[in-house]
Formats: sequence, C-alpha cells, structure tokens
Amino acid sequence: MSDPLNPAAADGPLVSVIVPNYNYATSLGLCLRAILDQTYDRIELIMVDDGSTDNSVEIARSLGVTVLHTPRNLGVAGARNLGIARSNGEVCFFVDSDVALAPDAVAHAVRLLQDDPELGGVCGIHDPEPLIRDGLVKEYRGLQYHYWSASSAGFISFLFPASCAIRRTVLDEIGPFNEQLRHTEEVDYGNRLTQRHRLLLTPLIRSRHDHDAVLVPLLRKLFRRAHARVPLYVGRRKFARGFETSSRAGGSLAALASLALLPVALLSGYALIAVVLALGVSLGTDAGMYRFVAQRRGWIFAAYFTAVHWVVNVTIAAGALAGAAHWLGSPRFRRLYDAPVPEAVG
Repeated sequence: MSDPLNPAAADGPLVSVIVPNYNYATSLGLCLRAILDQTYDRIELIMVDDGSTDNSVEIARSLGVTVLHTPRNLGVAGARNLGIARSNGEVCFFVDSDVALAPDAVAHAVRLLQDDPELGGVCGIHDPEPLIRDGLVKEYRGLQYHYWSASSAGFISFLFPASCAIRRTVLDEIGPFNEQLRHTEEVDYGNRLTQRHRLLLTPLIRSRHDHDAVLVPLLRKLFRRAHARVPLYVGRRKFARGFETSSRAGGSLAALASLALLPVALLSGYALIAVVLALGVSLGTDAGMYRFVAQRRGWIFAAYFTAVHWVVNVTIAAGALAGAAHWLGSPRFRRLYDAPVPEAVG
C-alpha cells in the first residue's frame, strides 16, 4: 500500500474509510479490496453492516475488515453515523459498498484537504464504465451519471457520498446525517455543510460504481428522489449548484410535456409540432451529453441511450410534480428538512 512518491502517505492524517452496506455482497469484495489496495497507508477501514441477510459480513471478515452492526436496519444515514461515531480518523472517507475506488483516491483526497484548509470536504466522480458490466441499463447509467458529475466538477452544494472525504472537525460541527431521510440524506447533509464550508467535486478522486441493472427499480428510485427534493428546493429557492440544474429540470419537464401531448398529436398537426418542439427542448438541454455518448459508444448505442434518458426525464418530472402536489397539501411534508436531526448511534 505504500507509495514513495506520495509524501503524505508516511505521515499524513489517519483516514477512516467508512463503508455502509446492506445486501451488496455482489460488489462488496471489489469495494473492500480497492480500499485495501490504496496507495495511502494511514487508513482505518470500517464496514458498517445495516442488517444484511446475504453473506456480506462473511466477505468482509474474510478480508480482515472491521465490521460494525447497526441495531436494526437504519438506512445509509444511520450506518454512516455509526461509522463516524466508532472511527478515529482525522478525515472520514465514505465509500458506498457498490463502489470501487481508484488506487490513488484517498491520497488525492488527503492532499486536496491539506492544500486548502477552507475545504470542508471533497467528493469524487465515477468512471463512465460501471464496476460490473452486465447490462445495458448499467451502461446507460454509468455514462449519464459520469457526464452529469464531470460537467459539475468544481464547488457544489449537495453531497456525493458514494466517494467523499470530510474533515472530522466539519462532521463534528455539522452533526450527524438525518436518519429520518431514507432517500435524500445526502442532499440534506450537503446543504447543511455548504452553509458553512466549501465542498469540492473533483475528477482526481475516481471510482467505478455498480449501477442499477434493471430499469424499473432505477425509475422508482429517481421518482422518489425527485419527489423528496421538492421541500428542500423550495426552502432554498434555488436549484443545486452543479449536478441538478434548472436547465436539466426544464429538460425533464419538456420530456413529460412531449408525453402528455402525444395522444392529442394523433389528431392535430399543431399538437404534433408541439411534441417535436418539446422533444427538441428536452434534447437540447443536455446536447453535450448525447454527443459525449455518441463519441464513446457510437450512434446505435446513443439512440438507445436517448430513448432511456427520455423515460428517465419523464420519471424525474413526474416525481417533481408529485412532490409539488404533496408540498401544497401537506404541512408535514413542507417541514421535511426542518425537523431536528436525531442523535447519531453511538
């Protein structure tokens, strides 16, 4: 694990790498081995198992990894909180159990934090190729997520916790992840963190992610996330800085409009023109992404990618509209991000 070219490796801060896990045995071994193979020496590796029913724990123990157990299934926020509470590092590096870091990821994170004392945390960007290449949906998601992340590199307002390093002092100041939030704990935490500190998204911290392999579960997840983000966006009165932009939100709404107008388009030429215009707007908001995909994978795959992304855009817009309706009708939902953050598990 030692790297003589990395002066921080010998005397840098202790980094606690915290891996929350729930039933990710398929990718967990790849995740943990990538951490064990880091060029940075001073690493404390902790896996927090959140009630897995597969053989995740056996995999971790076979590699000599420390395993903590949540008292019940708490969700990823609770698992991260337990890892923070039981770790000793001056930096906590969070890695999801379906992510494998590049060998120099921790070294780059430490250097960036050492070089800029004003940085509260640094987040990494997934490679366009998925960790386990066994499906077209994964190939779509890998390219889409990579492009959106890479085009957002710089200072951001929401957290990318799948590979993210945060100073211990900042974690102590901001407090624990909100365990009441099962789908948007990362945007809540990033929002809280960036009120006081800078957060950097950088391509220097690389990884590969085992993305969703089946379209319907992916769509369900994206719908829930869009729905749950509404109270936070309304409270902020602006979109996130970077990944989820107002332009992309407009593209999603245009995709939904094209779907809504399709039945009328069968009867009216004007409606057909409106459908074409809506599709054009939707495609135009992310034209760079479609060019990127065509350059990497060719036009046949780009056509498949475009069709899937249209469905994804429709789903995100539908989730956001459902969230808006929920926000209008539910005072409790409007206060979703105003609730006190619970104490972390100790």
